Amino acid sequence: MKYDFTSILNRDGMDAIAVNPPMNASWISFAPIKEGFDLIPMWVADMDFKAAPQIVKAAEECCKRAVFGYTFRTEEAKQAFIGWVGRRYNWSVRPEWMSISPGVVTALCVSVRAFTEKGDKVLILTPVYPPFLGVVNDSERELVCSSLIIQNGHYEVDWEDFENKLRQGVKLFILSNSHNPVGRVWTRVELERMGQLCCKYNVIILSDEIHADLALPGYQHTVMASVSEEIAACTLTAMAPSKTFNIAGMMNSLVIASSKDLLDRYNKVMYALHLDVGNIFGHVTLKAAYLYGEEWLNELVVYLKGNVDFAADYIQRELPYLKMIKPEGSFLLWLDFRGTGLTHEEVGDILVRKAKVALNDGIPFGKEGYGFRRMNIGCPRSILQEGLERIKRAF
Repeated sequence: MKYDFTSILNRDGMDAIAVNPPMNASWISFAPIKEGFDLIPMWVADMDFKAAPQIVKAAEECCKRAVFGYTFRTEEAKQAFIGWVGRRYNWSVRPEWMSISPGVVTALCVSVRAFTEKGDKVLILTPVYPPFLGVVNDSERELVCSSLIIQNGHYEVDWEDFENKLRQGVKLFILSNSHNPVGRVWTRVELERMGQLCCKYNVIILSDEIHADLALPGYQHTVMASVSEEIAACTLTAMAPSKTFNIAGMMNSLVIASSKDLLDRYNKVMYALHLDVGNIFGHVTLKAAYLYGEEWLNELVVYLKGNVDFAADYIQRELPYLKMIKPEGSFLLWLDFRGTGLTHEEVGDILVRKAKVALNDGIPFGKEGYGFRRMNIGCPRSILQEGLERIKRAF
């Protein structure tokens, strides 16, 4: 490979959440550790790889100019994104369809406020990324959950339940596409069925597609809004280079809607909160990523596929009490520890205090997460191997 995905990074002194978690935060499942964080960080969803050198160069050149005033996203950056999604997803986007957000979670917050009122129902598919639940509950909306079911060796939508929930007066459907944490890359057929049902019941779709670029070899991401003009008319899409290129700290995301009405409603709330400026490094790295990062990304997904295969083989041979469904996209594993015969709490205690491995607790992802943990394998294979070996020794 041309790019380095094997070197072990030193994050000391960087204040990275992965190795310096805020121990008073409710979403930290290993908060009881008071004496210091000495775990292998395989939890928060950023990768232990250096960013693509083209992105680093763009940030360095920006820094050398020594001018850090207020900055808006340039037309060149917008065109870089338009070219990216056109090439990779055959999705035609116009500049006037595009808005901004510091992050995709912020876009979720803005959208819930823009398209619903207090007490309105918001639908999600669970288990799912915890901020989906938190944003809805914290905004005093009614959370409606449709549980994914395991069929044909992977998670699928329970279509009968999904439509029944839509019938209950849901105003907004928040989709994780591809799905975090279960790793589904939704097919065009599945997305079309979801979209048509939402159109039928006049439900707005917010499609979080932050993991879009990380579909693993053999799978193809489909943008929900690209499925049909009818579905696009009721859909907002949130994307970012942050997960793809490991630049989450740059805080720069995109929100796209072909419907002027939806985009205007989103922008009204976004402007009221003064979230439209962004930061200069976010703008320059976004542009560099979408113009020059494709070769790096193509190598990355091959390496990640190798990590998935390594983990699957190791678990099958050495950790038979664990169940793992291979992800179709991203760098996250959804692991079922129920075969240990231990309680959820006992598993968590062993992982933290004996294995010294930090995984995400499954319960914040929804009630379906009882007995599960999420593991980040966006790391050198040597770190992945060490983490798995620690789990083997601990149990």
